Amino acid sequence: MATAATGRAGNGSAPDEPGGDPAQTDATLTHSDNAAAKASNGAPARGSRLPRSARRKQLMAAAQEVFVANGYHAAAMDDIAVRAGVSKPVLYQHFPSKLELYLALLGESAAEMVRLVREAIRASTDNHQRVDNAVAAYFTFVADNDQAYRLIFESDLRGQAEVERIVERATDDCISAITDTITADTGVDVERARLLASGLVGLSQVSARYWMQQSPHVSRAEAIELLSNLMWRGISRFPRQDQAAPATL
Repeated sequence: MATAATGRAGNGSAPDEPGGDPAQTDATLTHSDNAAAKASNGAPARGSRLPRSARRKQLMAAAQEVFVANGYHAAAMDDIAVRAGVSKPVLYQHFPSKLELYLALLGESAAEMVRLVREAIRASTDNHQRVDNAVAAYFTFVADNDQAYRLIFESDLRGQAEVERIVERATDDCISAITDTITADTGVDVERARLLASGLVGLSQVSARYWMQQSPHVSRAEAIELLSNLMWRGISRFPRQDQAAPATL
């Protein structure tokens, strides 16, 4: 496998320029390439034809492994191509640059996080269960997506404008999903509801990541229960509008 090379002067990034004829297809590669790809990492032999959507999925899976392991700057397109079992020209047919590949992968991971949170909120009309579900959604995203969460929360490219936009948009979408429920059920105005929702999202994100990295003796189920109980004791002080307010002395 090629190692991550030193990039352009000043940033230490792996080189990002395409190599060879971009019109080259998998089928034009040599038998020795096939054997090398198999021997290096067990990836599918080069030269095998896949539908474009399947090839793109394969390339993104390989890229995620390399970016998670090395970070953006140290990752090399050579490494991603080898991991996927394709030539670098084939990789560049689908993704003209390393940044474009990274952004596509980041966008897909961010969309998955938002999907999990939205589905968690919609799965029940009971607000205690909704809190449980929302916390569980973040733990699922962190634990079950091959460390894709690191691309969102621990990226070494966070200063890049498009990366910031994708991450902020995903976080905002999660906050909005919870805000809608708070305003609909409690009558709290949108500004205050968003503040409450941002607290729930932030606590879930940070706690799920901490659990993944620092709490090996706490099961996922126990961690979710601890966090959801903490949140519920706070958010339950805002009763639903359809419930009678408690009598006061």
